[in-house]
Amino acid sequence: MSDGVPSRTGGTRGILRGPRPEAVPALVARACTLVGLLDVAAGVFPRFRRSRMHAIAEVLPGALGPFAAALSLSAGVLLLLLAHGLRRRKRRAWRAAVVLLPAGAVAQFAYRHSVIGVVISAALLAPLLRHRGEFAALPDPRSRWRALANFVLMGAGSLALGLVIVSVHANRMVGDPSLADRIQHVLYGLAGFEGPVDYSGPTSWTVACSLGALGLLTAVTTIYLAFRPEHPAARLTEDDEARLRALLEKHGGRDSLGHFALRRDKAVVFSPSGKAAVTYRVVSGVMLASGDPIGDVEAWPGAIERFMDEARAHSWTPAVMGCSETGGEVWTRETGLDALELGDEAVVDVVDFSLAGRAMRNVRQMVKRIERAGYETRVRRIRDLGEGELDRIRRAAEDWRGTDTERGFSMALGRIGDPADGDCLIATAHKADAEPGPYGDLKAVLHFVPWGTDGVSLDLMRRDRSADPGMNELLIVAALQASPRLGIEQISLNFAMFRSALARGEKIGAGPVLRAWRGLLVFLSRWFQIESLYKFNAKFRPRWEPRFVVYASSRDLPRIGFAAMQAEGFVNLALPRPLRRRSPAPRPCAHALAEHGIRAA
Repeated sequence: MSDGVPSRTGGTRGILRGPRPEAVPALVARACTLVGLLDVAAGVFPRFRRSRMHAIAEVLPGALGPFAAALSLSAGVLLLLLAHGLRRRKRRAWRAAVVLLPAGAVAQFAYRHSVIGVVISAALLAPLLRHRGEFAALPDPRSRWRALANFVLMGAGSLALGLVIVSVHANRMVGDPSLADRIQHVLYGLAGFEGPVDYSGPTSWTVACSLGALGLLTAVTTIYLAFRPEHPAARLTEDDEARLRALLEKHGGRDSLGHFALRRDKAVVFSPSGKAAVTYRVVSGVMLASGDPIGDVEAWPGAIERFMDEARAHSWTPAVMGCSETGGEVWTRETGLDALELGDEAVVDVVDFSLAGRAMRNVRQMVKRIERAGYETRVRRIRDLGEGELDRIRRAAEDWRGTDTERGFSMALGRIGDPADGDCLIATAHKADAEPGPYGDLKAVLHFVPWGTDGVSLDLMRRDRSADPGMNELLIVAALQASPRLGIEQISLNFAMFRSALARGEKIGAGPVLRAWRGLLVFLSRWFQIESLYKFNAKFRPRWEPRFVVYASSRDLPRIGFAAMQAEGFVNLALPRPLRRRSPAPRPCAHALAEHGIRAA
């Protein structure tokens, strides 16, 4: 191989070419979606039930005798809920569909003596039974908060659908009830009580049954999610962490992101030989790995194979965020996945760094100005700090965080001062003559993790908002100047998304497409600091190392992007803080990121 990385599988990759085609699960999911929509329509709209579609809708699963509307709604909603799980080949969704369809068929035959209804149910059931082997995906990590999420979403959906049910019978309403009356009637009906809206004829009974069915469905699904056996999210165990640290001791110098694999809110798969590993987290059905595999490059293919096997077993979408060019080549070769350049990592070689010269004038002047203002810096290993000072730094970093939620995943460690992280580097800024605050004279903090034996990689940057501007520049320069006595030869700084597009787009002769792309990135920088990070990194004259995202299909990119934003903390779908479960105290799992210290987007 040209890159010196062998393949475990020889010339043909076979199963490592990526997920198997999902034609049958996708077809079954579409059929369930169509039947669910028709069932809902048949249960809601009277005109639909009297239209030419009546002959089809009446024999769909759920249309049973005098309770046709209520049961159509229930069956339709359940089939719609199952469709996503069937598309992802989930075993539990398959079992539920296999139970639901025969139940609908038996009920139709018993109440309506409908042979056609039995045939349609059997037609949907046949491919499920014939291809049952396709539906073998294991459950996703889950927690109890999904019950609350289901209650909120199903409740909102039931309220909206209930308003439609109440309103489509306007010609049979007694009087002219207001919107508030209709909402009240829906809420009462979902709870099984009679509301203020009345109808002529049997319509009142039909509406009441439909609303009661929606309320019951919301309650049953919520209770099921609340009391079902919990399948907890994976965590890095102490044994896993010890094995990863052993691999990093031997091979940690290969990737600047290697130490971030020790985040304790990640899971890990090892190669059969145990000489390589891939760490990951599952977010919204996406199995996100970060950086290159850990360990011996010769064993990378084995770890990658285990990763893909795990993704297939759970029907997760595989993706890799921030891998190097070599890592991207191995991932794409071993799995058949594609790679897309995501941006560049700024790496400064200590031996080449100097504040002299015109190119460094702005940084030099800023550092001198801050030093004249009375600030001093200290650069030390974590193991050289006392527990009292470490505790003060931790509290300051928490208090100075610029966002309500912690951020960071692929390029953040998520903790400071752990006894096992003694080799981490910390740079602090102090001002002795300042007014004493809750953290003494501490004004800014930079935290670096080890990168092999002769490098460090930036983890987080935090500063007191009342401190003078330029704290980050001051501490980076201090870390670079202190590096020779600490045996550090290279420092990895921030990650700049789409750096090449920003750099080329501002040059003379850039085409209209490139300029438009740069303009969009500048616009998005208002929220994601894309341009500001690039310009901040460029101040230190680094070399740029490209980083890639690896994905299975271009249609997965939006989903992967959304999952990555969730993992990095830009999109927060968690419960409100008072309702969250506390993480175990001995092994905290906080994220890390700050102002200019965003390591990934």
